[in-house]
This record gives sequence, C-alpha cells and structure tokens, in this order.
Amino acid sequence: MRLLQVSFRYRRRQPFILKEADAQLAAGDVIELTGVNGAGKSTLLRLLAGLAAPTGGRITDRPAVVGFAPDRFPTAQPFTVTAYLTHMASVRGGARWRPWAERLNMGHLLGLPLGELSKGSAHKVGLVQALMADPGLLILDEPFAGLDADARETLPAVAAEVAGRGGIVVASDHQGGLRDLPGLRSWSIVDGHLKEAAPATPVPERASATVAVTLPADELPLFLTRMRAQGYRAQEIDAPDFPPSEEPG
Repeated sequence: MRLLQVSFRYRRRQPFILKEADAQLAAGDVIELTGVNGAGKSTLLRLLAGLAAPTGGRITDRPAVVGFAPDRFPTAQPFTVTAYLTHMASVRGGARWRPWAERLNMGHLLGLPLGELSKGSAHKVGLVQALMADPGLLILDEPFAGLDADARETLPAVAAEVAGRGGIVVASDHQGGLRDLPGLRSWSIVDGHLKEAAPATPVPERASATVAVTLPADELPLFLTRMRAQGYRAQEIDAPDFPPSEEPG
C-alpha cells in the first residue's frame, strides 16, 4: 500500500491539513501515529481507510478488507450490542463476531442498547466490528482510550496477530500502548508533513563491575546522590574493614 504525494484540505482556500505525504506500508507493518491535537491524525486514518478521498495525490494498493475503529463509536443507533454486531456481520458477508466479543470480555454488554454503553464499552463494540472480518488493513483511532485493564493488555497481542498473518495495522495512539511490539514503525504529523522516525538502535549490553569506595560517613548521602544522578547503581552496604592505603613516598 502506498501514499503518493497525498494532500488534504476540507475546503478550497483553507489550509492543507496534510501536505504531499509519501509513504509505503508493507504486509506485517504495525505503525504508531502521533502528533499534537488537531495535527491531522484522524484525517490521515480516514484517508488510509478509504473513508475520505485525498484532495491531491493518491493512495494505491489498499487491502480489500479494511477494519476501522473510530475514536468515538456512534452509539445513537436503535440496536442492542448483539443486534448491531449481527447486522454488521451480515454486511461483512457472514463474519464471526462472537469470538472477538468473548476475547474482549463483552458478555455482560450484549443485551444492552448501544445508547446505554459507557465510552469504553462502546469502544469495544467498535473494535469488534473492525476485527470481525479479518481485515488486511486495520485502522485504530486512539484504541486504548477508555478500555479496562484486561482489554488494554489484550489489544497489543491482537495487533501483532493481524500483522502476523500479513495484515497492516495503523493506530493513532497517544498512550503508547503498542510500543513494546517488535518492529513498530513510528509516524508523526508535524505542520502537515508526515514524518517517520528512524528505528531505534539497540543499545548493546555493557559489562559491569562492582567497586568498593571508602569515604567519610557524613559525605555518603551526597556521594550516593551524585552517582545515581549519573546513572550508576549505588547503595550503602556494610562492608568489611579495608586496610588503609599506603601514602606514596
């Protein structure tokens, strides 16, 4: 999937929210999208999902099945959770939603009207409808917002599974919930320009050594503070007596 000189603005003579973005997304990619409020993150996600068309440029090779979970699920619909997901499964050609509902621990929500759901519970419904058809492109807008602890722990594994079967995952996430995933790509939008951070370089492990230092007792607190500020592990221990060092000469 490629973005070729993609630009976007809502109306003529308004400033561009996105300016000539170029990027390539490969099977198995997981991408974290960051930026300040109003930078255009949700706009870019909608462009990637095909829910909005670029003002300029084009997006090519979008996977056939796209799952999109918005940051605010629209609950003003006359359905229960079960009725809504059953309807969406029919639209998706008979997709299976119940395994995802079970995985996100939604059993107690299934009989509730959508309008009675909390933000976090509604967000789970949005995640299930995005995942049920095994998307080749999964778009998540602030996916961790409002979720309970169990769901927050489950979501990175879900993203890794989608990527593991060759899908692409793009998530706008200010909470950093996906940052422990290996190979994570980091995008940001700055002044309308799409930028990608260079992959982090692993820091090689360094050999360590332990030394004993003898100093006046009243200087110990300051010494420990200075050592810790420089990144050393320093602690007071009950050390054996050391023979006094010989003075030179």
